[in-house]
Amino acid sequence: GENGVDGRAIRVGTRRSQLARIQTNSVVTMLRELYPDLRFEIVAMSTTGDKILDTALSKIGEKSLFTKELESALERNEVDLVVHSLKDLPTSLPPGFTIGAVCKRENPLDAVVFHPKNCGKTLSLLPEKSVIGTSSLRRAAQLKKKFPHLEFRDIRGNLNTRLKKLDEKEDFSAIILAAAGLKRMGWENRIGQLLGPEDCLYAVGQGALAVEVRAKDQEILNMVSALHDADTVLCCIAERAFMKRLEGGCSVPVAVSTLLKDDQLYLTGAVYSLDGSDSLKETMQTGVSYPHQNEDGPNDDVQHVGITAKNVPGQAQEAAENLGVELASLLLSKGAKHILSVARQLNDA
Repeated sequence: GENGVDGRAIRVGTRRSQLARIQTNSVVTMLRELYPDLRFEIVAMSTTGDKILDTALSKIGEKSLFTKELESALERNEVDLVVHSLKDLPTSLPPGFTIGAVCKRENPLDAVVFHPKNCGKTLSLLPEKSVIGTSSLRRAAQLKKKFPHLEFRDIRGNLNTRLKKLDEKEDFSAIILAAAGLKRMGWENRIGQLLGPEDCLYAVGQGALAVEVRAKDQEILNMVSALHDADTVLCCIAERAFMKRLEGGCSVPVAVSTLLKDDQLYLTGAVYSLDGSDSLKETMQTGVSYPHQNEDGPNDDVQHVGITAKNVPGQAQEAAENLGVELASLLLSKGAKHILSVARQLNDA
């Protein structure tokens, strides 16, 4: 009752893919538990990224590949909230939108799924010139450097499509996917090798789900904010701030790893040339232990890199954002801009 959303269905937008549906269902399940009196309806739609399957993601040159259609529906009030993989959301959202919730993060690491004939192997044990499928420049750049005996080739399509391509053809010896997606699909048993940060730093926001809402829709914003996981919020704010300061995106290899331990937030960030031969990597930390203050008044809806988290102390969010900016500035002072601009030019070519 207090949310003022009684008596009408809350419409939740999602992409049509099976993984997107599973992720959206998990968020709706949490909302139903929190608000048993409300009705939730799921509205599925196709996005540009779902339709263009013959081109590498990094080549399509559109920032909001998997989010634009969903945001249009949000803007036209056809849906009230949208569930995304946080890593699909640009660090600057279109005006009028905000990330109203970042749910507790699933394992953020990358995973290797092997062709059945390579079962039991690891990347280092694969024969010379084995072909590895990945649509991510970030993964390819790091793994080319670490495993020079392997070849990397683009593979597109949703998880089902990619696994099918792996299993039914002989084109790929293995493919690299986010562990989180495999786990959510119930395919954890396919993970042949988990790549720790020493092998492959992960994508900004990887493994976390985000709920995007209209920034001015106070009722919906208040409702979804109960889903925020404070630790995940702080890690992802730092990661997104790092990416934003570097002006990174899916057309350049930028990677991160975060750890929150004993009120200290550690952020490792790196940039790579496309072949991984050139890279910069640094780690910084900051304290994030701040009391929660009731920050009523005009600044109660401060966004940090697109995230509105009222129930996480504002000073902690600021510290996390500053950490990301400072780490990026450090890399830029060491020549990151050159590495990234060359990577961008080569990718565009």
